[in-house]
Amino acid sequence: MSAGPVRDPGLQPERTRLAWRRTTLAATVAAVLAAKSALRGGVSVTGAVVCALCCVLWLGFLALAHRRIRLLAASAEPRALTPRHATAAALVTVALAVCGAGLLL
Repeated sequence: MSAGPVRDPGLQPERTRLAWRRTTLAATVAAVLAAKSALRGGVSVTGAVVCALCCVLWLGFLALAHRRIRLLAASAEPRALTPRHATAAALVTVALAVCGAGLLL
């Protein structure tokens, strides 16, 4: 009996790792622009709170992305992204977008 063909991931883990890095960079730019928008025209309590929330959300996404990048680099055949981490990354991304949109209004 054959165990089946051996999977060759090729460059897929490297492409995924680079995608996480690009997404982290995009989140960084969004957080910096949100902070700049919040602090434009003087510091207000609302602006400071939204700016702090954007920073916390960015740090959360950075932690999730860094964890995933480390797992992808650790082995030739990395484990799949857990639903819990995928949901957390999606929620943090949406929350960061909502904060940014709230600052523009």
